[in-house]
Amino acid sequence: MSLAASTVATVTPCLTYRNAPAAIEWLCKNFGFEKHAVYPDNEGGIAHCELKFGNGMIMLGSVRDSAYGRLLRQPDEIEGRVTQSICVVTNDPDEIHRRATAAGARILIAIKDEDYGGRSFTCADLEGHVWTFGSYDPWKAV
Repeated sequence: MSLAASTVATVTPCLTYRNAPAAIEWLCKNFGFEKHAVYPDNEGGIAHCELKFGNGMIMLGSVRDSAYGRLLRQPDEIEGRVTQSICVVTNDPDEIHRRATAAGARILIAIKDEDYGGRSFTCADLEGHVWTFGSYDPWKAV
């Protein structure tokens, strides 16, 4: 038995934003996330936030000078590139594409039907984090 199978196995991506309160509102309005928990800090930022999407979740907070914060860089600090991205499975990528485009998200890969099934697009959010939204569900693929 693998370690993941013997424990509670949930993977939750974590992001930091310079303006986390604005990012929370933007992600909810334009990508369809819902607030699960938001804990402001004493400096007008966010100490910790949990946003739901279906039965998935991301966590985010404000950029800060801490042991964890010093491990991370924002996309514009590494020439607009990232070392990770988030893939969100949705039954309506076209609607999220419409909302993201209207909100000014930078579309990095146009919406298209994928050779392996499903339909998806990739974009950058208001601070440059890379997201892919698609209908292909690896948990249901055969």
